Amino acid sequence: MKPSRRSFLKTTAMAGAGISIIPSGVLFSKDKDPKVKLGFIGVGLRGQSHLELALRRSDTEVVAICDVQQRMIDMSKELVKKSGKPMPQIIMDGPYGYKKLLENKDIDAVVIATPWEWHTVMCLDSMNAGKYTACEVITGMTVEECWQLVHTSERTRKPLMMLENVCYRRDVMAVLNMVRQNVFGEIIHLQGGYQHDLREVKFNDGNKAYGGGAEFGEKAFSEAQWRTLHSVNRNGDLYPTHGIGPIASMININRGNRFTELVSFSTKARGLHNYVVKTAGEDHPNAKVNFKLGDIVTTMIKCANEETILLQHDTNLPRPYSLGFRVQGTKGIWMDVNKSIYVEGESKEAHRWEDAKAWLDKYDHPLWKKYGNDAAGAGHGGMDWFVLNAFVEAVKRKAPTPQDVYDAVTWSVITPLSETSIRLGGETVDFPDFTQGQWMYRKNDFALDDTY
Repeated sequence: MKPSRRSFLKTTAMAGAGISIIPSGVLFSKDKDPKVKLGFIGVGLRGQSHLELALRRSDTEVVAICDVQQRMIDMSKELVKKSGKPMPQIIMDGPYGYKKLLENKDIDAVVIATPWEWHTVMCLDSMNAGKYTACEVITGMTVEECWQLVHTSERTRKPLMMLENVCYRRDVMAVLNMVRQNVFGEIIHLQGGYQHDLREVKFNDGNKAYGGGAEFGEKAFSEAQWRTLHSVNRNGDLYPTHGIGPIASMININRGNRFTELVSFSTKARGLHNYVVKTAGEDHPNAKVNFKLGDIVTTMIKCANEETILLQHDTNLPRPYSLGFRVQGTKGIWMDVNKSIYVEGESKEAHRWEDAKAWLDKYDHPLWKKYGNDAAGAGHGGMDWFVLNAFVEAVKRKAPTPQDVYDAVTWSVITPLSETSIRLGGETVDFPDFTQGQWMYRKNDFALDDTY
């Protein structure tokens, strides 16, 4: 019988000061209000997705929302009106107006969905204000920022959960279930990445249903206002967490295993320039921009238990969407790009791929069996519902979040480490151990409880 998350917490919550981030008062809480009171910092298009899901729930109350753009506030207010819920406090006091939201003592937890460069400071301020904190990816842009997040979470005893939704993707969770039941044998190698044509996101003037154009920066709309600047100024795996998060759970990273070293290489940069020329012509000012980000960044990671991982970042060239997952062990292999599987001695034909659907159905994760209907209609095929639900359930129980601060920074730090490796001509760099040795003693309980 597999241990439940609840029984795991009973035996480990008090072990290792700072390693199990348990809020003060958890053992003697007398809170009579079952509703989690939420504040939203950033209600752009991504923040609105989380807001809409929160408004659908009977166990949450949206107390306040904060943004710097009237257009996004107005869109969010329409979502509130449509839900029939009370209108929350609206805060629009410039880029640091979010601090007024954090002063609200009624707010239990905060959801942050702002440009990347704001994530660390907002997470730090939120934890220091005594709030459970959920943040969109990524959480730290530098190694130093990642350490700041760890130290602050340990000191305040307030959890930080990065909202990595792909960890809850249905096929990924089925494969996690298969890994835990030894279908693939001992895991040897894994792959993942972010392989997604984002040119219409990085250049977006707000027309054509929020897609297309050649603008970025102040003249642009939504993510193109800030995200594209990272492609101008940085060269590394800028978005590793969709690929690394799910496979990290499969090999117990930070819980019996850890990443030890990393090496990255990048190609030349052509895709974004070609897109500007194609959509706006060679005379457009952005056609003269020198984009630093290589079109494809490839990263290899070595683990303490001797698995290898290959990650790829590929967002600037024409291609279909794929996260490029591959899970390979001593008995078999699964790949998402061809939706196929091979298990030695059990597949229909030797040395031939077979459709993975029957296997994925057989090993469908208990969370999806229980909550699939609740997740129907939520963003990204339902996985958005699961990741927000996991956060809300943790807040309700005053328990650790299933993806914790150590996961958030371990997955996020791949970006600055890859930048360093590329800048040094492909040198191998050491991976920080944010658990400071506790990875050897922690246990992997992700998605073992049938509630989150």
